[in-house]
Amino acid sequence: MDETLRQLGGLLLGSIPTIVFFLIVFGAYRALVHQPLARVLGERHDRTEGAVERARADVGAVEAKTTAYEQRLREARAAVFKAQEQRRQQALDARTALLAEARTRAQQQVQAARAALDNDKKAAREGLRGEAERLAGEIIHAILKPAAAAQTPAAGGRP
Repeated sequence: MDETLRQLGGLLLGSIPTIVFFLIVFGAYRALVHQPLARVLGERHDRTEGAVERARADVGAVEAKTTAYEQRLREARAAVFKAQEQRRQQALDARTALLAEARTRAQQQVQAARAALDNDKKAAREGLRGEAERLAGEIIHAILKPAAAAQTPAAGGRP
């Protein structure tokens, strides 16, 4: 066991330069690599987080602009629909006015036609009345002529 302890002591004594070298390398690593690397990574993280925050802000601004654009688009569509509705209403009004005018003209034509028919009817009645009187006169004359001839003496006598 003494021998083992001696060998262990020798190993420990031989490992001192390795431990010192390890500590020097570790310190150099910390000073030359780890701290600058941690600082660069921290800056990178800060820049990345800053970029992410700026991106989020930009996304928020874009969403606000999109919302405003959509609102303006809805308003423009509503204005177009309103203009179309006004044009349609004007067309309906014009059509109604044209129909009323056509109806008025038609009524005037009907009244003129009725007046012409009434005039034709009166003229036809007058014509028929005159013709009826003439025919009645002829009939009476035709009926009374033979009776008058029969009542008149043929040889100069008096009745």
